[in-house]
Amino acid sequence: MITPAQFFKCLSDDTRLRCVTLLQKEGKLCVCELTAALDLSQPKISRHLAQLRQYGLLQDSREGQWVYYQISPKLPDWAFPILANALMAVDNSAQFTKDLERLHHMACRPETAMYC
Repeated sequence: MITPAQFFKCLSDDTRLRCVTLLQKEGKLCVCELTAALDLSQPKISRHLAQLRQYGLLQDSREGQWVYYQISPKLPDWAFPILANALMAVDNSAQFTKDLERLHHMACRPETAMYC
């Protein structure tokens, strides 16, 4: 189980915080969606997702050819209000708005395309 120190360490990195808040807002996303939304390289996103998964903050699931990431429902009860507050804190920020715009304008989202 994730400790408070590990949890806050995960959220202390800008890229991981951006991933987590997008996942909190959208429910589940694949690597290609996060790459498009954050305008960062796939290896960088994958490295951060692996760390979040390692600590148990995220879980992944395969649906056909897609691997989706989402906030783990097995997090301790104290973690969920913190994630909700983190989303509220960034929800109106310029960076988060840009991330959401890039995500929603992505041409090859998994639910609408055969491949990314």
